[in-house]
Amino acid sequence: MPNKPKSRFTQTQILYGVVAAAVVVLLVATYLVVWGGSGEGPLPTGAAFTIKVQPRDRTMGSPNAPIQFVEYAAPSCPHCAHWNEAVFPKFKAQYIDTGKVYYIFRVFPLSPIDAAVEAMARCLPKESYFQFIDMMFRNQDRWDPDGHDIPDVHAALVNMGRIAGMSEDRVNACISNQDKLNEISDVGDQAHKRFGINSTPSFIVNGILTRKPFVWEGLKETLADAMKKKAAETKKK
Repeated sequence: MPNKPKSRFTQTQILYGVVAAAVVVLLVATYLVVWGGSGEGPLPTGAAFTIKVQPRDRTMGSPNAPIQFVEYAAPSCPHCAHWNEAVFPKFKAQYIDTGKVYYIFRVFPLSPIDAAVEAMARCLPKESYFQFIDMMFRNQDRWDPDGHDIPDVHAALVNMGRIAGMSEDRVNACISNQDKLNEISDVGDQAHKRFGINSTPSFIVNGILTRKPFVWEGLKETLADAMKKKAAETKKK
């Protein structure tokens, strides 16, 4: 099953911080209201959503591809990590790299640690973003305290940052940047309010919210349907 969110984003003032080893204040966060839904109910139906690519989005593929594929994921989500390892490489090779899909990745934070990881990723050069997210997915047991024995989360994040070429001071600065943390929170808030997203991974394929792409066969079926629909729409014009 897709991962359920642990907390909710609201307009209420957000406290965000992490205390670094005896010296620096780091990760700070409070999500004050628990999600009302379980994340297991029916997805919204009806007209397709209009997804406008934002300057902050991290993308792969051609913007002119017939299929726009948006993934909302959380770095700490084990289901997202599984999809990243088991499905995404084939998806990238067969659809993104061949010009069929324009892929847009957005972080939907389920906990403060997700926002910290995304903040670190945003401090790296843009071309290193996906490599870092992939590394964090594949090494959740080294930094994610949910389900793993991580006695010092800050130290774990610093260690992962070092692998990516970041100093401890750089990690500290990144995950305590309030403006960046607010942006990350806003992305999750808008995903919930505008598209009804309440779990990860969630996918929006040519404006239609779905979870079928979570498995390879479901992904192929979803993309085939999207291609047929796109071709029919093009033919009518």
